[in-house]
Amino acid sequence: MANQISQEQVQSKKELKKRKQGEKREKQARTEEKSSKRRVRIRLIPIWLRLILLIVFLAASLASGLMIGYGVIGDGKPKDVFKEKTWTHIIDLVIKDK
Repeated sequence: MANQISQEQVQSKKELKKRKQGEKREKQARTEEKSSKRRVRIRLIPIWLRLILLIVFLAASLASGLMIGYGVIGDGKPKDVFKEKTWTHIIDLVIKDK
């Protein structure tokens, strides 16, 4: 009877090993499935276009800030900001103070 128990234990150990190996294979198959199902991100706006848009928006915000600062706060005409005469006058005022 001791031989039967030991043989049954050996068989159960073998079955246990087979189950563990089967579980490992299933786990590997699942991870391979997940990696193959990864979503590929497609950018709607390419990076180079994002950089160009950033530069354009920065220039627009600079121009609008200058117009608001000179036209609304400074009581001048907002379009005068883009004239060279305005900037030479401002530079002359700054240099003259020194």
